[in-house]
Amino acid sequence: MRKAYIAGNWKMNLTPSEGAAYASALKKACEQAGADVKIMIAPSFVSIPAVLDAVKGSDIIVAAQNMADHKSGAYTGEVSPLMLLDLGVKTVILGHSERRQYYGETNESINKKILLALELGMDVVYCVGETLEEREAGKLEEILSAQLAVGLKDVAPQDMSRITIAYEPVWAIGTGKTATPEDADDAHCFIRKTVASLYSKDIAEKLIIQYGGSVKAGNVKALMAKENIDGALVGGASLSVEQFLPIITYNK
Repeated sequence: MRKAYIAGNWKMNLTPSEGAAYASALKKACEQAGADVKIMIAPSFVSIPAVLDAVKGSDIIVAAQNMADHKSGAYTGEVSPLMLLDLGVKTVILGHSERRQYYGETNESINKKILLALELGMDVVYCVGETLEEREAGKLEEILSAQLAVGLKDVAPQDMSRITIAYEPVWAIGTGKTATPEDADDAHCFIRKTVASLYSKDIAEKLIIQYGGSVKAGNVKALMAKENIDGALVGGASLSVEQFLPIITYNK
């Protein structure tokens, strides 16, 4: 049985003081609501220490939104996974569409980061998904196949338990558009079948696949009701307790 995994990606929002206040309020709200799903929030790098302190004593995971593909060195402006681990961060989001779109990250460069994160014992949320042009051109399966085959290249079968896949149709991020639950589930089903072909049916069945693309309180139940959707990677709606809590407690 796959446990639901609800994650909030704050992107470049919330200062350290704002993030700490929000994380503290979220911790309290989740405790009061009796939330029984796996919960993760991903602040910006500079907000991580304050947010970690704010959620102390809870099961809320604090993740990084990215990391460097080296442990150390002359890489100005980068953040090493060793630095994250030293703070207490053990989960990282890699391959987000905005990293691919704005910063030129490729399946190959993301693969290097995934392998390094796993080598250091970190958990990874690996983002995959197609643009509107790719979907309309009928390339959904081609794009997902390449992202999975190359992004997961050389990942050992035993390490797949530390990988979560987040399917994010790029055209649905921050646009207010959402793939229908049926469209989303079809993509998730294809991802699961592809992972089964790359690894095994057992590994694919245990794989947590999140949906990310304008998830909100109004559509989360319909999405989560689908067989292959195991969670959500939430953007804008994760920036306030009022919007994020109903997503976390979708099953209450």
